[in-house]
Amino acid sequence: MSIATAPTEDKAPTVARRQRFDLQKLLAFGALIVLFGFFSVSSHAFLSWNNVTGILLSASVVGVMALGATFVIATGGIDLSVGTGMTLAAVMTAVFLNPDYLGLPLVLGVVLGIAFGSLIGLVNGVNVAVLRIPPFIATLAMMMAASGLALVISDTHPIYFSDVPGFTSISLGSIIPGANLPNAVLIFFAAVAVAGVLLSKGLIGRYALSIGSNEEATQLSGVDTRRWTIAIYTLAGTFTGLSGVLIAARLNSAQPALGQGYELEAIAAVVIGGTSLSGGRASILGTMIGALLMAVLTNGLQIMAIPQEWQRVAVGVVILVAVFADNVRRRREAGH
Repeated sequence: MSIATAPTEDKAPTVARRQRFDLQKLLAFGALIVLFGFFSVSSHAFLSWNNVTGILLSASVVGVMALGATFVIATGGIDLSVGTGMTLAAVMTAVFLNPDYLGLPLVLGVVLGIAFGSLIGLVNGVNVAVLRIPPFIATLAMMMAASGLALVISDTHPIYFSDVPGFTSISLGSIIPGANLPNAVLIFFAAVAVAGVLLSKGLIGRYALSIGSNEEATQLSGVDTRRWTIAIYTLAGTFTGLSGVLIAARLNSAQPALGQGYELEAIAAVVIGGTSLSGGRASILGTMIGALLMAVLTNGLQIMAIPQEWQRVAVGVVILVAVFADNVRRRREAGH
């Protein structure tokens, strides 16, 4: 009889946790709708198609970074290098494509730019998994190094893509005739689909959640957690590289001083979407909602002419609320 009742006892907490997890995603979506409605009423300019397009473009860059960060945070780690890593990937894409530098073909240069982001993630993964440096310190060091390298490689000046035909179309073009929907947005949605499959169906997603839940137990079950941790950080770096290409194509330039602060928006998007900072739980759909919410918030405050310093305060408050909600949920689960 005890064998028969054990699964029922195990399922009850799991069902309760899943319900709370779904509730947080629902609350995030509700907050997105409320914010959108509030700013729409506050300013007619907010609802213009050009402004909505700007929101989607902003969400695309932050969102792609956040997708990679979702896998890292699912392991219980953190990646503070996504912002400056994005900038360094953009600068390297310019080096690969600009005729004044290497002048490589468009497709090859873009692939190498994304691959450079993967390299950043690989270094982070080795530092965390092999050298056993805490993720916060390892990625903080990479954040500073990437920022410095972007300035050194570009000689502190923006590198433009004016002589690279077709590059800006990666973000600003539209492959859907008459839709007037930028390619960057479509790439973001495609990246969401790929990340969703990897997290829910792929081994890398399964092991990311398993490592975040209990790394020691995962290792004892025969999983090479070091190898998979390196793979997870490399995957996150790949998304960072893609975001670098997208923002460079959007701005038609690689801006070496850009990047710092983006990591906070990306991490906020992940946490708002329900991914737990302690690891073991993640949602790609939630991350997408979080990225859209952050983009709507920032854009709406700009439309209302709120000073930039107060915009930062608002973003900080959102991050605090998201982390507080995550802590409350974890305490409730621990006391279940």
